[in-house]
Amino acid sequence: MNENPLIAIFDSIRENGFSAYTLQLIDNYTNNILNGRTNIHRFNLQEHAGLCTAGAPLIGAYTVCSYARASLESSRVSPESQESSPSNWEIDAKQEEVLQQWAVAKKLWIPESEKWIISTFGPKIAQGAEAKVYYKEGDISVVKERTSIYATLSKALEAIVLHNALFPETPMSVIGFTRDSEGLFRIILTQPYIDCLRLATKAEIDEMVGVKGFHDNGDGNGVNYISDRVNLEDMHPANVFVDPQSNKPICIDCIVKFVKKA
Repeated sequence: MNENPLIAIFDSIRENGFSAYTLQLIDNYTNNILNGRTNIHRFNLQEHAGLCTAGAPLIGAYTVCSYARASLESSRVSPESQESSPSNWEIDAKQEEVLQQWAVAKKLWIPESEKWIISTFGPKIAQGAEAKVYYKEGDISVVKERTSIYATLSKALEAIVLHNALFPETPMSVIGFTRDSEGLFRIILTQPYIDCLRLATKAEIDEMVGVKGFHDNGDGNGVNYISDRVNLEDMHPANVFVDPQSNKPICIDCIVKFVKKA
């Protein structure tokens, strides 16, 4: 067996597509991550906890997205190719294409997902630019169809991992994938239902993220923060509730991504 399991996985996807053998390789790799026997170097220890909380479907999807990017990049460095490195939109398109193929093979692809979600989890209660939210009275979780506002699909998956690492009280767990009626790729996930005593104040949000090592990024908007490792954006009160039980602010959604290195 290759020392790096991704080599075997990438070779199998390229040669066999998402055959039963390829799916088993990805599942074995995923289980090794969940059981702490291997790790993804992109993530530190805290982020690995967030990765595992997001669940096997996210780990598998992230692996497939890594293959999609690597396959594009390798095609650009072949002797026959004179093209430059692939752009983000090319990477995103390839990742969506390959991830859909994997999700279909894994039975994680949900066509006409809204009908399925409503019948299984309850009616739609909210819709924003990034997510549709479904909830049935009395349930402990909401279901979201989350579209990507990130440069690539892999960065959208990373955002879920980073959210879970930073805000473990509102973890996101991926359960499937779909395209909506407008053709937008969406990640289907669950998240704990949070009662809202009131919206958090700017001072409360500043204190909450300050404890986690963030400070205002100085762009003048007052809702975007930065640490040595991560950008935390869109932290306005509508995304941060005060929990009636703890009386503390809780982040339910935000934009989060790794700091781009110079």
